[in-house]
Amino acid sequence: MDAGSVRIDKWLWAVRLYKTRTQAAEACRAGHVEIAGQKVKPSHLVKLDEILSAKIGIITRTVKVVGIIDRRMGASVAREHALDLTPPEEYAKLKEMRAQPVFYPKGIGRPTKKDRREIERFFSEGR
Repeated sequence: MDAGSVRIDKWLWAVRLYKTRTQAAEACRAGHVEIAGQKVKPSHLVKLDEILSAKIGIITRTVKVVGIIDRRMGASVAREHALDLTPPEEYAKLKEMRAQPVFYPKGIGRPTKKDRREIERFFSEGR
């Protein structure tokens, strides 16, 4: 492996676009990660100044590689290696989805613990 490159699944995980490396690899295999309009495999080697787009939940994040990192470090360090070029409209989609209230039919009672966890899981998609 070249000193100036790292696998894309590892880089996506290290800069905190995905919570786990497995999620990053699955996103690549599913075609949710593109570089210059081309879908990439998890083994693709990331190079400096590449611009990639990754579909995360309902939004598509656009990121420029400004540093090569292969280990997960603090969030401030991760921000130094990726420049966020995502248009504000993408983040607006996420805000709009979270602003929609959840309605329960009258008389059904309070949500159970299981219901609450499902609601939280639904709204945490895309983080």
